[in-house]
Amino acid sequence: MVIIRMSGGLGNQMFQYALYMKLVSQGKEVKFDDINEYRSDFARPIMLSVFGIEYPRATWDEIIVLTDGSLKISHRFRRKLFGRKSLEIKERDVNFDPNLLAHDPAYLTGYFQTEKYFKDIEADVRKAFTFPDRLSMQLPSDLEKKIGTYQYMIENTNAVGVHIRRGDYLLAYETHGGICTDAYYETAIAYLRARFPGAVFYIFSNEIKWARNWLETRYAKTDKEEFDEIFCLIEETTEHTGYLDMMLMSKCKHHIIANSSFSWWGAYLNENPEKIIIAPEKWLGNAVNTDIFTANMLKISAEGKMV
Repeated sequence: MVIIRMSGGLGNQMFQYALYMKLVSQGKEVKFDDINEYRSDFARPIMLSVFGIEYPRATWDEIIVLTDGSLKISHRFRRKLFGRKSLEIKERDVNFDPNLLAHDPAYLTGYFQTEKYFKDIEADVRKAFTFPDRLSMQLPSDLEKKIGTYQYMIENTNAVGVHIRRGDYLLAYETHGGICTDAYYETAIAYLRARFPGAVFYIFSNEIKWARNWLETRYAKTDKEEFDEIFCLIEETTEHTGYLDMMLMSKCKHHIIANSSFSWWGAYLNENPEKIIIAPEKWLGNAVNTDIFTANMLKISAEGKMV
């Protein structure tokens, strides 16, 4: 048996589920540990159910066996004498590791943020991550009406989805900071405005008020009518309805993504064969991540230079 430790928000959960699908395609028995990372009141919500996904959950006893974590006196004494005999395999680094797919039994921990783990079953992964019809989501009427309006606008304009990630990223500056800078977004927006005059930029952010202020400051010389024709801020969604942001992102024609698995998937699920995806040249501040990028991504540096 292989157990994958689920962690993070929706984007990371999707990468972990895509790895699960790959391992199952190899004939392995695979389950999820969705206990350890989600016991805290402050844990991110598990959202895979929005896709209608039901995954096999490992029992606590199964997790204990693979991690050698029993609290029985005899087990604790043995570990003290001979060390822990855990079958935990941690992601070696942030890039593709084909050896990871060979371990069985194993308890896998990591984010596995690259399509290389599932490229050969890409069609199955895309099918698994198909959003249901909006009306079947049973949203509160006011929210459903708002999301329906956004969706109509996106589908009837040359829509560019722009993701600005703040919040928790500000607390981990060493990892995530100094990458998606003002210069990054300014260059990306200018590039796509030049390529697609009349494009509308739909702004997605976990700090939407900050994003509005940032835009109004950067484009202060643009009159309000023109500003409203260029930018549309997606409001009303919350941490627990973030999947609606991803659904709307996936319907945009082009993308400016953050160094975030959330907007990575929003762009990936876009079915436009001519889509342009602009990504930051560097994904992490404390690691070299090359496999996160797909072949159709254009990169812009933190200094605002096209790479």
